[in-house]
Amino acid sequence: MRISAHAVCTAIRDDIVQGAFPPGTRLTEELLARRYGVSRVPVREALRTLESEGFVRTRRHAGATVAEPTEQEAADLLEVRALLEPLGAARAAQRRTEPHLKVLRGLVRLGRQRVDHGNLSDLRPLEDWFHETLAQATGSPSLAAMLVQLRRKITWVYAVEESPHAAAGWQELGALVDAVTRGDAERARGLARQHAERSAGLHRLRRPAPGGESRVGRGDRRGAVRNPKHAVNIARDRV
Repeated sequence: MRISAHAVCTAIRDDIVQGAFPPGTRLTEELLARRYGVSRVPVREALRTLESEGFVRTRRHAGATVAEPTEQEAADLLEVRALLEPLGAARAAQRRTEPHLKVLRGLVRLGRQRVDHGNLSDLRPLEDWFHETLAQATGSPSLAAMLVQLRRKITWVYAVEESPHAAAGWQELGALVDAVTRGDAERARGLARQHAERSAGLHRLRRPAPGGESRVGRGDRRGAVRNPKHAVNIARDRV
């Protein structure tokens, strides 16, 4: 079965975000094709997509490398988030569906349980899942894509410190879900802005590995690329 360029793009992007390919790492078609068990054609298409998203940069005679965001570019991500996520929350309040609400409530419940049991390492994946579902609840594929890609970039360039106020953060998200449930767009907008501003102070720029060396050897291969599932569908199964 032919692996789509979209699936390959998702796999490469995930590896970049998770730090398998640090900023400045050279990305050769040969290495990537071997790593993911695909031909070079979907790899080439995936690199073009990742370049358009800002994760990869291509220079003449140098090929593709993982982008190296400046401190100003990193700061801009948080500023854009503070503007865009409140808009997304307001749209979600107007357009959400019952399946979206079910997932959001379930994630808030899980987040609060993790805080109560001291499982703080689980909180960031849960919050990312929450915000991806909230983005999908906007009913706008283009806005949802921007919101999800923005959070991926923030995860890529920032480490997030453990908050001593994790319980308060999940109370904020619970209040946000209540506003979205009631269809109160302005209340949802304000709560999303408050949450983004509070959490911004916990972000610290990641520092690239010395020399920008990739932790992935040239002979490394992760196996078949799998197509990512829709977040809401995943949530229906797990929450």
